[in-house]
Amino acid sequence: MAGDEIMDSGFGQILVNLDKLRTLVRQYVDAHQYSSALFWADKVSSLSNGEGQDVYWLAQCMFLTGQYHRASHLIRSKKLDKKNAACRYLAARCHAEVREWQQALHILDKLDLEARVGPQVRSDDGKDDKLQFDCGIPQHRVESSIALMRGKIFESLDNRDQATESYRTALKLDVYCEEAFQLLVSHHMLTAQEERELIESLPFAKQCPEEEVELVRLLYETKLKKYDKPRELEIPTSLDPLHENLDVVVNQAERNYYNCNFRTAYKITSKVLQQDPYHNTCLPLHIACLTELKKTTELFYLGHKLVDLYPTDPVAWFAVGCYYLTVGGKHDVARRYLTKATTLNRMFGPAWLAFGHSFAEEAEHDQAMAAYFTAAQLMKGCHLPVLYIGLEYGMTNNLKLAERFFKQALNIAPEDPFVLHEMGVVAFQNGDLDTAEKYFMDALEKVQAIEKEMLTEKWEPLLNNLGHVCRKLGRYEESLTYHRQALVLCPQNPSTMAAIGFVHSLQSHFDMAIDYFHKALGLRRDDTFSVTMLAQTIELYIGEMKPYEGAEELPEKFEGIPLPEYNVADVGDVKLGDVTAELKLEGDGPMMLESWGQDASTSSLDIEVEMEDS
Repeated sequence: MAGDEIMDSGFGQILVNLDKLRTLVRQYVDAHQYSSALFWADKVSSLSNGEGQDVYWLAQCMFLTGQYHRASHLIRSKKLDKKNAACRYLAARCHAEVREWQQALHILDKLDLEARVGPQVRSDDGKDDKLQFDCGIPQHRVESSIALMRGKIFESLDNRDQATESYRTALKLDVYCEEAFQLLVSHHMLTAQEERELIESLPFAKQCPEEEVELVRLLYETKLKKYDKPRELEIPTSLDPLHENLDVVVNQAERNYYNCNFRTAYKITSKVLQQDPYHNTCLPLHIACLTELKKTTELFYLGHKLVDLYPTDPVAWFAVGCYYLTVGGKHDVARRYLTKATTLNRMFGPAWLAFGHSFAEEAEHDQAMAAYFTAAQLMKGCHLPVLYIGLEYGMTNNLKLAERFFKQALNIAPEDPFVLHEMGVVAFQNGDLDTAEKYFMDALEKVQAIEKEMLTEKWEPLLNNLGHVCRKLGRYEESLTYHRQALVLCPQNPSTMAAIGFVHSLQSHFDMAIDYFHKALGLRRDDTFSVTMLAQTIELYIGEMKPYEGAEELPEKFEGIPLPEYNVADVGDVKLGDVTAELKLEGDGPMMLESWGQDASTSSLDIEVEMEDS
């Protein structure tokens, strides 16, 4: 009988069916009883005198029980890493599990032709025939796994370019290797254009049956950059059940998030988590939405729940850090937890964005930029890190560098209203009012298309800045309209009240101007601009007042002496900020912590992102 071995036990001969024992090993592996599988795999390997497939499965069982060095030593002592690509991959994987990246890379980089052809290679004398075997995995899939492992190693060694190329190679060798595609997309290693080009270059027709080509392409396309406007997902009738697939639904939520439709994204992620409370792709996005919408209570419970269940998962500590970042005044505590997240996974971009936000909130620009630059290196294809870097340069009055980074963000996400807003701020500060108005109006149109109801408080700076531009252009009534809309969003903002008072003074409505300057000073007593303008406006008002009702206008000359002329426009932009100081041109971005952020969209990933951070 094939696979039978006759053993002499001292009590007689025993007929052993090795094929049945091999099947037993695989059954225990499938049942997750790895210790039992290891026990029988060891015995099968001895009974077969070290046949290649039995040594391979013995090493597999050692790997599954966490005995990584033992498994690697077994493979290399039998020289299987030189004879079989699957064994080479397993040996490298063992070293990668214990973070011995260089050793793993050394094993993978042995360009041995025998390992490439696998089971077809035989030695000249037939001595090693028993080491030749078919591991049951197609050769192209093994090669794809090796390329994937190379990519992970290069990424861990901060060699992002090599990692990107390795992931591309893995995907082209095996278009079903979704992990390679997911790493490229989730780690933002490609721009939107590069992602589309990659999809077009994949050999779907060669590697997929005809009936699966459309399925695989569709699933990958739903994961592409989410900067275009959300739309109803077009799924062929034959694949209609995919509408309810949670991964597909999460992709739609992410698209809404990156288009600043945070409420819709939150509703979608909440429904997903009701069905699958620990969906690992949805959780970071949901945390970013909670941060954007300042739902601190939900953040608190979610963060503590995740820390209790998954203390080694960076997403858990990211949630806790976002909570302390959102409640305000707890930036040092937030940094403590965000540091924990980045320690567990140094490549977790949203945590680096949130880390930068914690410094930015305290005007620690250098530390904030250091965190954002780290995020930018990790998230090459995401606009949020470069947006936040631009914001920090703007805060330090380095307008040229700020504009440069804002343009980079605009190239990546041309429809993002936060990016358009910041471009408008730079144009305003450069004195290009027409361009500033265009950017602000474009941003407002995008926001109004998203916010079907009332605008959120987040967009108050945009309305105020539109008011400043209109005032500079002499369109005072239009300026008042925007400032009043901003006041509806933030009723207690002294800068908005001072801006309204200033416009009224320019229109010679001195009584109304005085009223608004008083309101502004009631909210912020040390408002230098309001104090200065109040004094000037009162002086002008007194000059225009009649001593009593019905009195004649004052003559232009009094006993031959011309009376002094006052013009509020001369007071003008008395540090109006030139609209960056007291009436400051506000350039706050979203808290996208992302994805990513977003929020890391926030101002975003968001988990601004984040920019909102974003």
